[in-house]
Amino acid sequence: MFELPATLPRTGIGEEAALDQLGAAAMARAADLAAPDVLAHMDPPSASVAAQMAYLVAQANQNMLHPATSPFATLAEERVLEWIAPAFGMAWGQFCSGSTLANLTALWAAREAGARTVVASAEAHVSVPKAARILGMGYHPVPVGEDGRLIRSALPDLAAAALVLTAGTTGRGAIDELAPLAAKWLHVDAAWAGPLHLTAYAERLAGIEAADSIAISAHKWFFQPKGAALALFRDIDAKASITFTSSYLARPNSGVEGTRSAAALPLLATLLAWGRDGLAERIERCMAIAEELAQRLEADPRTVLRQWPETGVLNWRPAATDSAGVIAALEGTSSAFTIGETVWVRQVAANPHAEVDAIWARISAALG
Repeated sequence: MFELPATLPRTGIGEEAALDQLGAAAMARAADLAAPDVLAHMDPPSASVAAQMAYLVAQANQNMLHPATSPFATLAEERVLEWIAPAFGMAWGQFCSGSTLANLTALWAAREAGARTVVASAEAHVSVPKAARILGMGYHPVPVGEDGRLIRSALPDLAAAALVLTAGTTGRGAIDELAPLAAKWLHVDAAWAGPLHLTAYAERLAGIEAADSIAISAHKWFFQPKGAALALFRDIDAKASITFTSSYLARPNSGVEGTRSAAALPLLATLLAWGRDGLAERIERCMAIAEELAQRLEADPRTVLRQWPETGVLNWRPAATDSAGVIAALEGTSSAFTIGETVWVRQVAANPHAEVDAIWARISAALG
């Protein structure tokens, strides 16, 4: 087995040897997210065309901060945003290195628009209270109901609040009711379930077009390599509030990040290769996998299903024992999620290559 040296080598082993040794070790010890018996958290396998384009992006190493060094990549980013933003009722957007930064970017714009507190579901992603802390804003978590959705009757006064609604909570995939409310700013964290809006399940995100901003992870249901997300905005004027310039910049810099890679190119390649229908087909297959597994879990006396998988996220537990042993047996294809006092097995149908029978065989073996 290849072992890394404990200290920085004085003399290198050469590029070919380094690639041979590290490449073999990295792939041998990596989880196969596309395996037929794997439902791996919210981590889809990258589209092959996206992975290959990402290699070319790394080779070119263009900086999106300077259009002169990235002319086609700049055009590609503009075109992808022109395709996606209007589909969600948004006027413009920008790429970010993950939805944590997309949420931070959106809430920064909310603060500049006059919001002073952030209000969100108690099951909102951890990036939301983190953003509030970074921005010096108050944070108010709102309890959720049995279905995991934010309880609207428990909302505080929203006159000076940025209200964050979640479209696909991390723990159980719940979609908060997205009908607009009279908040200072309405942000939808659609990191997980946002792409459902482009599928036959679009009605589950009804009302999302009324948001002031939306965050979507491209490295989830857009099947992109890690480090790609979108922050979308309804009002073009919001851009000015989060834009800075300097004498060394060729154009003003919008958002939290300065230097960024050309993350739009792999997504552009994917959308060109698959089209909207091809993307929808893969997401809908994930949904079908989750729904068939839910039916089997509901029918099997050995298991208890917590709720129907609204966005491909399953919560279930063994009927006779606690969940710890099953989670350990399903390592790499499950995690724990606590609801109240009960620990549930959490599985996410993010792998369109998964096969229900293969997944069920692992579940059945874990149950004993």
